[in-house]
Amino acid sequence: MKISPITFSAEQQEGTQSIISQWFKKVGDSVKENEPLIEVSTDKVNLEIAAPATGILTEILKNDGDQLAPGEILGKITEGSASSETSPSEVRTPSPAPRIESATSAASSQDLSPAVRKLLKEHNLQASEITGTGKGGRITHEDVMTHVAKKPSGASSQASASRKIPHTPMRKQIAHHMTQSLMQVAPHVTSIFECDLSSVIQHREANKADFEKRGARLTFTSYFVAATAKALQAVPEVNSRYHEDALEIFDDCNIGVATAIDAGKGSDSGLIVPVIQQAQKLSLFQVAQGLQQLTEKARRGTICSTDVKGGTFTISNHGVSGSLVAAPIIINQPQSAILGIGKLEKRPTVVTENGKDSIQIRPKLYVTLTLDHRVLDGFKANAFLSSFVETLQGAW
Repeated sequence: MKISPITFSAEQQEGTQSIISQWFKKVGDSVKENEPLIEVSTDKVNLEIAAPATGILTEILKNDGDQLAPGEILGKITEGSASSETSPSEVRTPSPAPRIESATSAASSQDLSPAVRKLLKEHNLQASEITGTGKGGRITHEDVMTHVAKKPSGASSQASASRKIPHTPMRKQIAHHMTQSLMQVAPHVTSIFECDLSSVIQHREANKADFEKRGARLTFTSYFVAATAKALQAVPEVNSRYHEDALEIFDDCNIGVATAIDAGKGSDSGLIVPVIQQAQKLSLFQVAQGLQQLTEKARRGTICSTDVKGGTFTISNHGVSGSLVAAPIIINQPQSAILGIGKLEKRPTVVTENGKDSIQIRPKLYVTLTLDHRVLDGFKANAFLSSFVETLQGAW
């Protein structure tokens, strides 16, 4: 009988760590080639590993919660045979997912992913109890977790009411990644500038209809990405990675934009950082188009590993949720810095015209650059922010 190993390839590695979130099959189950077999979680994205062949899952070598390294063998499939030398009782595997019937056609058992099936069983739920927000009304992992969070906690009447929302594997990875960056790796320092967006707003009003006709929403973030690319070219040390023996400076400005998953649904699913590749070569329209495609994929939960790979710099647009300024923003390791964009608001500003000062109302926001002080000093940070602000306040 031919044995096919199930491997975790280097191409599938993304983020600082990768762990097995769950197996969709147990030892002895039949599997089909390219069928989703394992869910792997990182601090950036969830991945599925497909079966490399059709046959019987005869061995599991890495269990739920185990950390993975590129090249590791996770299990084995015996092609065309139902026999197994490894007893299922000897290997810790998830319980088989039950067949769950729903009262609605949109949430039929055929529409439920293995991950959703597993959650429904763990929390003793029926699919008919949950409103799906996925494509075509499909129930997602986040829909189940939101429903669980709303259920009574069962706490004693003598204690304050509370509820626990289980951490997702992605949230655990984010927590580890952020703690490692701030406390163990890079000394964080933040510079703060103020930026007037009058020119950006005028240009956007004049061009957003045309962009819409051509298939792209002209958002403020599009301008931030374009201005960042210019600032990175002006101060290339910001677009870098620190090594013990040298500073690695990247030619391409691969700019990631921190994006909340399922914002507004009542569940904290975490953040991912889709990447605009080679932003220095893109027009404003191309940046807007790329951002729209990536953001829509992130909201739908269809983002893939290639969409978050290769980032050299990150933007955190925290102002969209009302934050004026954030310092420090945790650097997305192994990058050297991260740009923060605060809330846009009207502010009184002293303007000098023809030698006379006057107070005018201007649309302004704070921008911050949090940097790895091993790589950059305040002079370089200020040079970067000066270039960024000058680009936004200049002619478009």
